[in-house]
Amino acid sequence: MKKDKYVAYVSTYTIGNKDKYGIRIYDVDLEHGRMVEKNQVEITNSSYISISHNQRFLYSITDFGVEAYRILPSGDLEKINEGSINGMRGCYLSTDYEDRFLFVGGYHDGKITALRVREDGGIGEITEEIYHKGLGSIAERNFRPHINCVKMTRDNKYLCAADLGMDHTNVYRLDHVNGRLRPIDMIRSEQESAPRHLKFSKDGKYLYIVHELKNCIDVYTYQEINGNPEFEKIQSVSTLNDYHAGGSAASALNISVDFQYVVSSNAGDNSAVVFKVDEESGKLEKLLCLPVSGDYPKDANLFPDNRHLVSLNHESNTMTFFNVDLEKGLLIMNGKEIEVPQPNCIIFHKLSE
Repeated sequence: MKKDKYVAYVSTYTIGNKDKYGIRIYDVDLEHGRMVEKNQVEITNSSYISISHNQRFLYSITDFGVEAYRILPSGDLEKINEGSINGMRGCYLSTDYEDRFLFVGGYHDGKITALRVREDGGIGEITEEIYHKGLGSIAERNFRPHINCVKMTRDNKYLCAADLGMDHTNVYRLDHVNGRLRPIDMIRSEQESAPRHLKFSKDGKYLYIVHELKNCIDVYTYQEINGNPEFEKIQSVSTLNDYHAGGSAASALNISVDFQYVVSSNAGDNSAVVFKVDEESGKLEKLLCLPVSGDYPKDANLFPDNRHLVSLNHESNTMTFFNVDLEKGLLIMNGKEIEVPQPNCIIFHKLSE
């Protein structure tokens, strides 16, 4: 039986470490839960990357806006073009489910930018620019508009924008012809909880929002009623153990390839946490929360086989690897760490035959 082959893309900052390669490409050894670097891509400060839903293109944040790449059969990347977002450097990007529009979230300027995606996967013109306004509970650094995540509902009707500074997620209706966004709803999180990233379940009925300052994941049901989106909170689960280190901040939010597990991480506590998803109710059950042997795990993800886990430790400039036993709730260190300068996020990509 032929085994699936994967590569992993890791985005990194290039500022301060005199490195010009903001994306690294790794061959994934599924059997042993390890990765071997195969290539590097020259790009500045790749703070986040995203793959199109048709699996053909990769998009990255860069200092100058966004860059588009064609994913080659080998997993290597071939640059198509770049586009300006007419604002400060973004921190998150994603496409709609038809890959016709690319959305960029701006942490620094609280801005959402929508861009058209060309037929060849390249970046086209800007179709919408929205600035979030206002002050949160305290007018400090964190409590101004900071858009940290932009993601479409799975029915491809609404864009959800998590605003970490304002403690809510704004919901916009997408016009699929002109790429404009119209505000339609708001999901309010607890004060000073800082919603950071969001993901939807496979069937799109459940929404998961990780909160940086409150160290928790809130679970919502999602449905459309009479042409409007309806979100209802059904659970809030901590990303930490009861005996965690103080001053922790939740960071990652990933769903396993088979959609059965949710993974998060905690900076400060320097731990990774894995939850089992109840397919019926959408609720989460914590299986483990254990140390990652690195500083500030900005991202953590299960390998596609759910038997291994990788942690991207932003402050210690490493990736650490673990064997995972989800039934027993164990993480066991697996081999040496790999040095990576200021890693931000990781995506596993299955190579086509």
